[in-house]
Amino acid sequence: MRDFTLEKYEQLLTALRKAGYRFLTLEEYVSGDQSGKICVLRHDVDSRPECAVEFAKKEKTMDIRASYYFRAVLPSNSPAAIKQVVEAGHELGYHYEDYVLKDGVREDAWEHFQRKLEYFRHFYPVRTICAHGSPQSSLDNRSLWNFYDYREKGIICEPYLDIDYRKMLYLTDTGRRWDGYKMSIRDKIPHAQREWINKGLSFHSTNDIIHAAEEGRLPEHLLLSTHPQRWIGNTKQWLWEFGSQEIKNRVKQILMKVRKE
Repeated sequence: MRDFTLEKYEQLLTALRKAGYRFLTLEEYVSGDQSGKICVLRHDVDSRPECAVEFAKKEKTMDIRASYYFRAVLPSNSPAAIKQVVEAGHELGYHYEDYVLKDGVREDAWEHFQRKLEYFRHFYPVRTICAHGSPQSSLDNRSLWNFYDYREKGIICEPYLDIDYRKMLYLTDTGRRWDGYKMSIRDKIPHAQREWINKGLSFHSTNDIIHAAEEGRLPEHLLLSTHPQRWIGNTKQWLWEFGSQEIKNRVKQILMKVRKE
């Protein structure tokens, strides 16, 4: 079976459940009981929101709740898709990129952040946010918090900033692979990655993670971050996503090299 399909995602969730993990939203993890085996499911909806709806429906059939982070811009921001995700019982968060959108002008970015946060709160009482990587920009959206405090707006967690990754393994499908930290500009946890590699907790394919779960090699707490638009069953669309992501990965590698220089 091809990797990065909805069927493969279901296999992954099934394997984690059989391994004893309970699934939580980010909101539930931060504010609730953190004992035992936990897998936090985070979905960044960068584009093709209809794929997020399919994810949400699949998780609902499995009695699983997850956290969905929508951008305030097209092609992510779809009120119809957002409503369907929330109606399926999932958490909604803001996938913010205000600092980049406002070219690093912090006053404008903060005002924009507050407006868009209120927009998403029309659908769900948003309490968590997550930065969009904006790899095409030299600016980091998280830099906004050097000047302002999102907690003033009732936000309880930004996963890049508020999670203790000494206690939680971060796995992300950035780059359409699970070891995409090698070419990711921002979707990674640099201070923890070397330790995870040394412990044998670096994976390439979804099957690698499934096997690790079956063999009991995963730590107790996981944060699993996915981009639903990458998980496609249709062969033509799957091939298109595969090819376009390979191009994006090469571009990211070039950008990383240029910025280091």
